[in-house]
Amino acid sequence: MASVTSLAASVHQRVADALSAALPEAGAVDPLLRRSDRADFQANGMLALAKKLKGNPRELAAQVVAGIPTGESGAVIKEIEVSGPGFLNITIADEAIIKTLAERAADARLGVPYADEAGTTVIDYAQPNVAKEMHVGHLRSAVIGAAMVEILEFTGEKVVRRHHIGDWGTQFGMLIQYLIEHPHELDHKGGEVSGEEAMSNLNRLYKASRALFDADEEFKERARLRVVDLQAGDEETLALWRRFVDESKIYFYSVFNKLDMDIRDADVVGESGYNDMLEETCRILEETGVAVRSDGALCVFFDDVKGPDGNPVPLIVKKSNGGYGYAATDLSAIRDRVQNLGADSLLYVVDARQSLHFKMVFETARRAGWLNDKTHAVQLAFGTVLGKDGKPFKTREGETVRLVDLLDEAIDRATAVVREKAEKVGLTEQEIVENGRSVGIGAVKYADLSTSASRDYKFDLDQMVSLNGDTSVYLQYAYARIRSILRKAGDTKPAAHPELELAPAERALGLHLDQFAEVLAEAAASYEPHKLAAYLYQLASHLTTFYDQCQVISADNPVEVVENRLFLVDLTGRTLHQGMALLGIRTPERL
Repeated sequence: MASVTSLAASVHQRVADALSAALPEAGAVDPLLRRSDRADFQANGMLALAKKLKGNPRELAAQVVAGIPTGESGAVIKEIEVSGPGFLNITIADEAIIKTLAERAADARLGVPYADEAGTTVIDYAQPNVAKEMHVGHLRSAVIGAAMVEILEFTGEKVVRRHHIGDWGTQFGMLIQYLIEHPHELDHKGGEVSGEEAMSNLNRLYKASRALFDADEEFKERARLRVVDLQAGDEETLALWRRFVDESKIYFYSVFNKLDMDIRDADVVGESGYNDMLEETCRILEETGVAVRSDGALCVFFDDVKGPDGNPVPLIVKKSNGGYGYAATDLSAIRDRVQNLGADSLLYVVDARQSLHFKMVFETARRAGWLNDKTHAVQLAFGTVLGKDGKPFKTREGETVRLVDLLDEAIDRATAVVREKAEKVGLTEQEIVENGRSVGIGAVKYADLSTSASRDYKFDLDQMVSLNGDTSVYLQYAYARIRSILRKAGDTKPAAHPELELAPAERALGLHLDQFAEVLAEAAASYEPHKLAAYLYQLASHLTTFYDQCQVISADNPVEVVENRLFLVDLTGRTLHQGMALLGIRTPERL
């Protein structure tokens, strides 16, 4: 089905055409249309244009009004009035609202078009470290990245997922050497190993090997030599390294599964995946003069990056001892993603504290020609998860909070909230458990996604699972209420009736529903999922007002009114369901 032209776009075009007709010498003009509390829309473009042409804005506004048909059957605009120094206050016809929404309802995509210039975006997100436990700091990259994958794919973009896990480096020499000398540390008792068991094994082995490394100089030397074997591709060493990676993946996937996220093995390409490219990357950078030797290291310098002493701070691509820095891996990954995966856009969902590193990496890639006007890289930098005290989220003992513990507590809190209302709704124990998980994980995700990624946010479970306010639970209950009303309607089905006059709350809900496609396009273009979250919260708020002011199922209302209100309710439910799905949040049918 063809995309649906929104009411805002229709009005914008009509006012722009009328402006051009009134002042043909001005050419194409932006009427500066926006939503207004004085009418449905307000156009402010007459003021700037009249000033530019040294005319009277109110006279120009009157000419524009005269050129736009209003009030007729089938007209989009019901009325326009000139206000103040030359604003246009525009009211949409009720008929146009329902007709446009009916077009959206007839489309499985709710009238959301595919982007005109869809390309290929590689999204780098959810990057845990092998043999290390995931903590609260891993939450935002995973949640924000997964939402951007869904949003971009829904707009028609080809998205390649990349999980750049930390699976290489000096610590593996210590771990592998210890495993060689204690060969049964990663053995399982039989059967399928759980994520918790996998992490327990890795934690135990890491602590034991670290203790030996710190206490025994001979073991420390053997561990260092083992790093050399690993980098040289020694088969025994590589086989044990793969055991660590595989054991860690069991754990990673168990955590991502709890987060209700789909992480595919083929998308996990860690630091080790670019080993074969590192030397060539360094050679190209040096031969092209992008990188230079400084004190034996291969470095890239920048005029605007200096240390506290005023001296330049370089990006170190290759260390003086021959080892490769993170920059070599990140630059090799850019080469791979652009040249082999055909990426037009590279999106890195990474902590804001790494912004300087990525600024230098991206600039280096531009100088090397791997990034250009057609292929660009963006860091979607996110802030820190804070505790209720406004400080970085820690346990009472001052340790970083384990991600799995945080998720389990959210599920427990949410299940208690669901259980309180379960008897009234008639939920089974299985539904209570399933809904508790959906509500708990949804609460964690929404608290993150409803905040601008660049900002820090407070992790407050009491607020997150509240039925009131800007929470996912509020949205989930709104959806469940919609499903309940549609069930109670029985044989009376939703049906659009453009001939009806709409109540104010119906108009407000309808106009907001019509903005879904525009909000999605904006969230996708600017990589800001919080804009979608804000839209959905406003939609649920409009629905609440609608419920309060407009009885949906009533024997006192004509059947056409009941059908039309059921139509608005049904389209609101579908929009909530689709929008929440793009944020990675489930919407239970009964709650």
